[in-house]
Amino acid sequence: MTRQESIKKLMQENIVLAVGCTEPVAVALAVAKAKEIIGEDVDRIEMYLSKNIIKNAMGVGIPGTGMIGLPIAISLGVVCGDSSKELQVLDNAKDNVDKAKEWLSSHEIKIEVAKTSEKLYIECRCYGKKNYSKVIIAQNHLNFIHIQEGENVILHKELEKETTSQNNTNTFVVDTLCAQEIFDYATKTDINFLEWIYQTVEINDKIGQEGLTNDYGLGIGKQLNKIAQGDIRKQVIAKSCAASDARMDGATLAVYSNSGSGNQGLTCTLPVYEYGRLTNKTKEEIIRALTLSHLMSIYIKNKIGRLSALCGIVNASMGAAAGITLLKGGGIYQMCYAIRNMINTITGMACDGAKPSCALKVSAGLNSAFDSVLLAMNDKVVDSTDGIAEGCIDRSIENLGKIGRYAMDEVDNMILDIMVHKEK
Repeated sequence: MTRQESIKKLMQENIVLAVGCTEPVAVALAVAKAKEIIGEDVDRIEMYLSKNIIKNAMGVGIPGTGMIGLPIAISLGVVCGDSSKELQVLDNAKDNVDKAKEWLSSHEIKIEVAKTSEKLYIECRCYGKKNYSKVIIAQNHLNFIHIQEGENVILHKELEKETTSQNNTNTFVVDTLCAQEIFDYATKTDINFLEWIYQTVEINDKIGQEGLTNDYGLGIGKQLNKIAQGDIRKQVIAKSCAASDARMDGATLAVYSNSGSGNQGLTCTLPVYEYGRLTNKTKEEIIRALTLSHLMSIYIKNKIGRLSALCGIVNASMGAAAGITLLKGGGIYQMCYAIRNMINTITGMACDGAKPSCALKVSAGLNSAFDSVLLAMNDKVVDSTDGIAEGCIDRSIENLGKIGRYAMDEVDNMILDIMVHKEK
């Protein structure tokens, strides 16, 4: 496999379709698999989840239900989940809400914090009258590491070093990437090899339109759109926020996620596409910018780690900044300047769980992106002596990753503690 083919495979493994927020959906996926394995009706379920899974599933809308949180996601996994659909496991939720509510009212579900240091860990134990099953997903939303029926272990894999990829080859690829190679890949690779990325637009734009048309969450995108006419920057941000509004409040449309997050996928896609469309760029120019945006986000997210306390909009909006810089005619230096400017702007934006108000963070990230790109296109960049920035963009990204992966662990614990002990 050539280096280009390996990078393409890395992108395709990290840019996947999902219906609903990926954390409760991954929980439903584990439940669906356990239900299929047990071979009889499920009487009760025990879930052991990492703190970050609980945090991201507590307040987010479950597609097609008008409800939030884990219990309804778990119940849907039982009554209509199909594990072969992976992160689209709840694509038929709307037609099964009543059945799921009925199951929920008459069956026991226990949810506990798992005793693990893994940030992405989902363990489901299903019990029937005669049999039981156990399924574990870890490190990646689609990474089954344990499947068991009764005493029969069907699958068991040891946990590997945390990475955005499930495959050792692609672990090597993402760990050896650098900003220069990412830029060269996006700008010099044969366009036919990159064209597949345009399907992210064809899918993700639909939920952007949905958010602008109907009422979801705080309606941030719709409100911004009212004052956006004639202002390209505002139009771009409005569409992107509208997509997040809809996704976080339970819209049933699938989206292409990035690094396990639908909001990250939307933020990598829609700002770049909208800016390109509104400035009359060619399809090829948009494809190359989308490639740059998605791949840069994957690269940065790999340094930060999955389900970090650092909000995923940070890396995704940096990816969008890279793509918009390219559409503006910027080169490698301008792209690096834009990202460096952002590192000294939005580093520290904390993730306090998936929820409808995430659209506000999309707005914050993209406003930072546009400001940073504007400065970069005028050859203005924060000094290498400022904060965590260095002269080398890859070292600057490494520094960002250290903060997200290690330094914010205690922030993560405090956020979850606050969330679970709020007065009702």
